[in-house]
Formats: sequence, C-alpha cells, structure tokens
Amino acid sequence: MAALPIASAHPKLHSLIAQLNQIILGKDRQIRLAVSCMLAHGHLLIEDVPGVGKTTLAHALAKSLGLQFQRVQFTSDLLPADVLGVSIYDRETGKFKFHPGPIFSQFLLADEVNRATPKTQSALLEAMEEQQVTMDSETHPLPRPFFVIATQNPSTQVGTFPLPESQLDRFLMRMEIGYPDRAAERALLAGADRRVMTAQLQPVMSVADFSDLQAQAGGMHVAPALLDYIQALVESSRRAPQFVSGLSPRAGLGLIAAARAWAFVAGREAVLPEDVQAVLPSVAGHRLKPAQNVSRAAAQELHNEWIKSVAIP
Repeated sequence: MAALPIASAHPKLHSLIAQLNQIILGKDRQIRLAVSCMLAHGHLLIEDVPGVGKTTLAHALAKSLGLQFQRVQFTSDLLPADVLGVSIYDRETGKFKFHPGPIFSQFLLADEVNRATPKTQSALLEAMEEQQVTMDSETHPLPRPFFVIATQNPSTQVGTFPLPESQLDRFLMRMEIGYPDRAAERALLAGADRRVMTAQLQPVMSVADFSDLQAQAGGMHVAPALLDYIQALVESSRRAPQFVSGLSPRAGLGLIAAARAWAFVAGREAVLPEDVQAVLPSVAGHRLKPAQNVSRAAAQELHNEWIKSVAIP
C-alpha cells in the first residue's frame, strides 16, 4: 500500500510517522492508526500472532514521544497488585504507605494482556476510564498523558483468557499489524536489529508538543451532515440482526474523536466521510459481537456488509 500523504503543516507529526516507519516496515496505515488513537486520547489494543512487531511498535511510540514508559508482561499468575501497586506498613510512622505499581507511568505496555486472569485484567478498568487508581479507599491520580497499549495473541492460542466486553470497550481502537509484504520483509531481513534501532530512537517532540497536537486534532470541524452519518451508523448497528448488541454512545463519541484525529494526520481542515470509514473497523470491530459463532473472516464480512448498508452523505 502506498504511503498516505501528510501535510507539511505539522512537521513534528510528519517526523513522528517517518521515524516509526523506519522501525515497522511496510505498515504505514497501522502506524497512522496508532498515532491517531493517541491523538484522540484513546487506548490501543493490538491483536496478532507473535513476532509481527506489536511490542516493537509500542516501544517505538513511547521513545519517539519521550513518554515515561513501563512494560508489564501479563501472565496467568500476575496479580492486580503487580500492576497497581501495594500498601506496605511503615513501622516508623505506624501507617500504611502506598507504593505505586508500573501503571503509574505515562505509557503502559500491557504485553499479552489476555494471558492474565479476568481479575488481573479488571485492574486496568478504572485507570483506563478515569485515569486514577483507588487503593484502600484512597484515590491516586495517574500521570498525564496516560496511554495503555495492550497486545494480545489470538484467542485460539493456548493459555489465553478472552477479554470481557467491559475491558474491550475501554480500548478506543483494536487493530492487527499483519505480516509484511515481500519487499518490506526483505528489507527487514537485510537491515539492522529492530531492538537496537528502537533503543537508539530519540524523541521527535516534547510531551507539551504532543498535547498541543491532541488539542488541534480535537478541534477539527465536523459538519452536521457527518454527525448524521455517524449517528446513522450507531443506530443501524443496534438494529442489525447479525450483532448481539450495537454500538454504545461512548463508541459513537470515540468514532468522532478517532475520525478527527485521522483527518488531522491527513492534513485536512475538516473531517470527511472517508475519515470515518478509515477508522470505523478499528473502532467498531471489537465492540460488535456477531450473533452467531463465526470465524474471524466471516465476522469481518458481517462488519463490511453493515458498513455498506449505511448511506454516505
């Protein structure tokens, strides 16, 4: 797929995407989806087979944005306290002192999140929605900005626990990276070690710069006709017999935010229907559960049929 054009009005954003494309080869669209998700203040779920660059992309994003980074390898014996932190009794003060866990960072990589038990998965719910952690009746705010990028292996693999709907809904987008094409894989095989390259990355912007870009993306103009289209998509998903349940109001808001961010990355001055369609599979795919037990490919076809059934303004 040819690289999508990007306006020179946002040179730092251009530099960010260009640097990521040097690490993850031949996946320009997936990189732009990841950047758009973060511009929209969203969390990202990357689902794919091991070894296609899920963790590398997360590392590269954190390094390129200069964010405080923590990684947690999710396993079946991981406890909520291993993620959130724990209160330990201090003999000198006679009180319990809270010791923050790795979630107290600007960028948390939850690696192979579906290998942890549902109890540990649920430890992320409050943090992802409210950007805070409550322990022993005391609320602790998380750093700003705060992003979770989670990776998961296909549910057909041994030792995985499916993410509940409440957990899935906390992720603005879910996407796959996929195998590289022949040219990209040849360049990957002939090139330098991606782990070494990622470790050597330098930030292309400050946290303040990225926060400013987030504000600009959030201010992208959305015409009333486009709001009608988004509302029609949400309403039709609730009536569609092929899905167990439709999109929630939070999903509709997320779709608008993601479309704004995608349009901003593309250098446009307003959001167009094609921006909505570009992000719709990633925003809606993990929220719309087929009414029947079908394969991943068949589920994708159901989603495509639903999208085509709604007229574009």
